[in-house]
Amino acid sequence: MISSVPLPIDYPALLTRLDEWHHAVRERFPGLVPCRAGCSACCHGPFDISVADALLVRDAISALPDREREAVRGRARAQVSRMAAAAPSFQFPWDVSRLGDAPFDALVEAQADAPCPALGGSGKCLIYQSRPMVCRLMGLGMRTRSGAELENACPIQGEYPFFRDLPPQEFDLEAWETREARALRMAAGELFGDEASTGYETTIAGAALLGGG
Repeated sequence: MISSVPLPIDYPALLTRLDEWHHAVRERFPGLVPCRAGCSACCHGPFDISVADALLVRDAISALPDREREAVRGRARAQVSRMAAAAPSFQFPWDVSRLGDAPFDALVEAQADAPCPALGGSGKCLIYQSRPMVCRLMGLGMRTRSGAELENACPIQGEYPFFRDLPPQEFDLEAWETREARALRMAAGELFGDEASTGYETTIAGAALLGGG
């Protein structure tokens, strides 16, 4: 009998593959890609993250020094409260997938200028090494092995014409997502005791409060 339990997978190591892709592009085009630790141009407005990212973010915030952890959770509580005021169905565990695309898009637009709760006072990400997948995709367009293209979503690319005009860069996203699927099952099992909850999505604010906010 074949077990349905997914084989263990190192999700942080899987995310590192995206970092390596980003780094390799920067080496091929020196000086053209402005993305770096400390730039917070894309760190505003809520956005959805996967259940695997939610677990990673929750644990990273829980591991912060007391003062920083409570400050992040305070900002997270304020953000989810504002979102819940606009969409009363947005309640613990703050599952974006249950809202539907249109209501969530409206919440995102209403808080487009709100800084990420994980940003410190100097604008530095306090959980940079544990930042979600979407944060690691920012700043480059991608062409997958199947030929699909993901646009560069950097909000300040217009300030850097050569960066803006950089063509999508090759990455085998399909193979990456095959391994990610196992990470989603494992994270759903750990967070909710139910590996079937792989479709759960939340925001960084929601993830910050999963550990007890």
